[in-house]
Amino acid sequence: MTEPVFRFDVTVTLVRSAAGDADVLFAARVSTAGEASLDELAKDPEKSRGLINYLMRDRHGTPFEHNSMTFLVQAPILVFREFHRHRSGWSYNEESGRYRELQPVFYTPAADRHLVQHGRPGKYEFSAGTPEQHETTVSAMESAYRASYAAYREMLDAGIAREVARSVLPVGLFSSMYATCNARSLMHFLSLRTKRENAKVPSFPQREIEMVAEQMEAQWAALMPLTHAAFETHGRVAP
Repeated sequence: MTEPVFRFDVTVTLVRSAAGDADVLFAARVSTAGEASLDELAKDPEKSRGLINYLMRDRHGTPFEHNSMTFLVQAPILVFREFHRHRSGWSYNEESGRYRELQPVFYTPAADRHLVQHGRPGKYEFSAGTPEQHETTVSAMESAYRASYAAYREMLDAGIAREVARSVLPVGLFSSMYATCNARSLMHFLSLRTKRENAKVPSFPQREIEMVAEQMEAQWAALMPLTHAAFETHGRVAP
């Protein structure tokens, strides 16, 4: 049997994009100027910056939809169960345990992942926990992962269908998916799945999906710096 691999990170790769600040500008200016062109940003950079800030501030959202980004996300299944709650403006295709043999790559938390939960629903807070608690967590996870994957392999070797055998595998198993979105849907995702001091609306994401969101945000910010800056300036609220 292949030896299990244990990971504490996630991977997000921007595989395809048609996204830039100029996409926002030409979509917005068609309202007042008729057909616009994609060189709007170059004509007057400061005016363009002002328009994007105005759109973000007053929540004129549709100009932020005329772009596209496709990410390859590699993360534990527990992340995708939260991710798929985001439906408007998103498209997903995830690898299937019905059609391919799943590999033994599993999630264990890093040493700096807060482990201890306090409070009540809606007001949870987390603290770091002790090194002993981290060791207990990782040891228990690795033991459970090894046992579940051994059971999975035992069923496959006995001729059991992959779609049946996968039932024993946990949500800590890594999976892969393509996720396609536009800037508006991504901003909504980021407003809920990151925790920032400058956010007008507080959010309390699970750390594992926040790790994915942070990588998506960095790659989007490089594509659309003016739009990202406006998102930050106006409290990280999606228009």
